[in-house]
Amino acid sequence: MAARGSKNAQARTSAERARLHTARTRWHEGQIRRRIRDNTIAAIVGSLIVVAAIGSQVVHAQVTVPEPESTPSPSVEPSTAPTETPPVTPDTVPSDAPAE
Repeated sequence: MAARGSKNAQARTSAERARLHTARTRWHEGQIRRRIRDNTIAAIVGSLIVVAAIGSQVVHAQVTVPEPESTPSPSVEPSTAPTETPPVTPDTVPSDAPAE
C-alpha cells in the first residue's frame, strides 16, 4: 500500500506554509511599525498646529491692543427724575413695659 502523498510533496507543502507564515509575520510587523510612525508624525504635527495657534493668538493680542480713552464714559446714564421711595413707617413693637 502506498503512502498518502510523497515525501517531496509534504516537504513542498511544509516549505510553502513556512514561507507564507514568514511573509504574514513580516507584513504584520511592517503594519505595526507603520502605525507607530504614523501616530508619531500625527502627534508632532498636531502639537505644532496647537503651538502655532497659541502663538498667533498671542501676537494678535499684542498687535491689536486698544488705546485707552482720554475721558471715561459712564456706563449708566444718570436719570434726572428723582426716584420715589415708599415712606418708611415704624412698626409698632409690643413691649412688656406699661404705656405712659
